Amino acid sequence: MGVVQVAENLYWVGAIDWGLRDFHGYSTEKGSTYNAFLLFDGERATLFDTVKHTHTEEMLRRIAEVVPLDRIDTIVVNHAEMDHTGSLPRTISLCAPERVYCSRACKLALEAHFPEAVAWPLEVVANGETRSLGRSDVQFIETKMLHWPDSMFSYLPDQRVLISSDAFGQHYATSQRFDDEVPTAMLMHQAAKYYANILWPYSSLVQKLLESVEQMNLPIDMIAPDHGVIWRGDPGAILGAYASWSRYETRGSVVVVYDTMWHSTEKMADAVAEGCIDEGMEVTVMGLADSHRSDVVTALLEADALVLGSPTLNNGYLPRMADCLCYLRGLRPQGKLGAAFGSYGWGGESVKLLEQELDDMKMERVADRLAVRYVPAEHDLEGCRELGRTVARAVRRRG
Repeated sequence: MGVVQVAENLYWVGAIDWGLRDFHGYSTEKGSTYNAFLLFDGERATLFDTVKHTHTEEMLRRIAEVVPLDRIDTIVVNHAEMDHTGSLPRTISLCAPERVYCSRACKLALEAHFPEAVAWPLEVVANGETRSLGRSDVQFIETKMLHWPDSMFSYLPDQRVLISSDAFGQHYATSQRFDDEVPTAMLMHQAAKYYANILWPYSSLVQKLLESVEQMNLPIDMIAPDHGVIWRGDPGAILGAYASWSRYETRGSVVVVYDTMWHSTEKMADAVAEGCIDEGMEVTVMGLADSHRSDVVTALLEADALVLGSPTLNNGYLPRMADCLCYLRGLRPQGKLGAAFGSYGWGGESVKLLEQELDDMKMERVADRLAVRYVPAEHDLEGCRELGRTVARAVRRRG
C-alpha cells in the first residue's frame, strides 16, 4: 500500500500495525495505524508527526514517494508519546529540517525522551498561533491533557483539515484510510473503545475543547487523527459522539461483570441478568475469564449501572477481578449505579470488598449485597433475579 492523498497537497504517509494486540493494557484486537501526514505544495514540505520506531522504514518509504527526504524543511510534533515520535530521531537525521514545531511541554518531553533532542531545531509555538508553511498556513491549538500535557492539534485552513493527534482516533488497522470506506458499526465501536480506555478520565477537558473549537468557528471538512481512519464522510459523527461521551450520557443499560471459581458466581450472574431482562432492561454479562478489562470499560462507557460478582479467595476477590478494578479505577467513571454479589465457602469477604470498590469509585449502591454459601439453590437464584430487577428499576427511575 502506498501514499494516500488526503486533500490538496496533503498526503497520508503513516504506517499500519496489523499485529498490535496490546497498547499498555488496552486490547487492540484490530491492530492500529500510526498516521503521519505530509504537506507538499511543490516548494516546501512539512511532515506532521511520525510513527512508532518499529515502522520507521515504512513511513520513510511512503514519504519518498512524494518528495525526497531532504526536501522536508519543517516537522510538526503534535504529541511526544513514543508511538508518534519513535522514528523522529532517524527522520530528523535524514531530513535535517530547518525547524521542528512543538508546544512548550512537548519540547521538554522530547528532550527527556531523546538525548540528541537538545541539538534539534525545536521551536515552541503557542496556542492559537499561525505559521506559514509556504503556500499554506497552519494554526496550532493546545489540547493539554488530551491525553498528555504536551498535546496539540494542527489546523490547516486552506485544506480545512484538523490534524487531531490522539483525539478522535481508533486503534483500527485497515487497508482503507477514510471513515466512509469502512463499516460504520465497527468504526464507532473502535472509536468508543478508544475514548473509554484513553480519554474518559479527561472528559471535562474534552467538553472545554469542543466548546473552544466551536467558538473558533473553524471550517472542518476532515478530522485526521494519529490512529485509525480519517473522518471525511461525516466528521460531525465523531464530534457528536465525543460530546455525548464527555457528558457521561447513557442509554439505559446494565453491565454485569463477574469471575467464578466453580461456576456458582457464574450462575448468580446469569440470574442477575435475567432479572434485568424481566424489567425490559438491556444488559451485558461479561465473565472475566474471556472478557478483557478494556472491553469491560468500553461496555460501561454508555451504561448506567455496574454489577460486580466474585467468589471469595484468600479473604478477597479473585485476581482477575482485582486486575479489572485496578484498571477501571484509573479511568474514573462518573455517575454509575452499582451493586455486588458473590459466593463463598467459609468467609464472604469478597462481596463486602466489591461494595467498597463501588463506594471508592463513587458509584451509588442501589441494592443490598447478596452473598450465597457454596452452590446457589433456586431460592438464592431468585434472590439474584430480584437484585437484577432492583438495579433495572433504579436505572429506569433516573431516566
